[in-house]
Amino acid sequence: MLFLRSALVFFSFCSLPVAALAQSEENKPTGLIMELNTVQDVGQACRLTFVIENKTGAAIDAVSYETVIFDASGSVVSLSLFNFRDLPVDRPRVRQFDLPGMTCGAVGRALINGANTCVVAGSDSQVCHEALKLQSRTDVELIG
Repeated sequence: MLFLRSALVFFSFCSLPVAALAQSEENKPTGLIMELNTVQDVGQACRLTFVIENKTGAAIDAVSYETVIFDASGSVVSLSLFNFRDLPVDRPRVRQFDLPGMTCGAVGRALINGANTCVVAGSDSQVCHEALKLQSRTDVELIG
């Protein structure tokens, strides 16, 4: 009986790391995580710095997003294509885009209007649109 009790205690402790690992795997972010990390005035432009992490499980060969910039009052001030280029799996990438003739204080929010280009394994894909998750560390709201 003592052996059985000892064995049960031993096996219950052995399963703790496995359960913790399974739980941490469940909490890992998935998708294509785009973060507006900083906005900075550079000369006569506002520079938007994005950190983007591909957690989709497939390398993205090329991606560009139609991006709409609104001023602080909500008016559209520009519509551009932001080319994020290639995005390897599980490796963060930093991409910067300048808004010429605009100060960062004038930028109210940025809308990711949709993927203009999304190539995975040499073919067009919907993953860049379907898996996109947006967040911002700045006062400029990032929406999609």
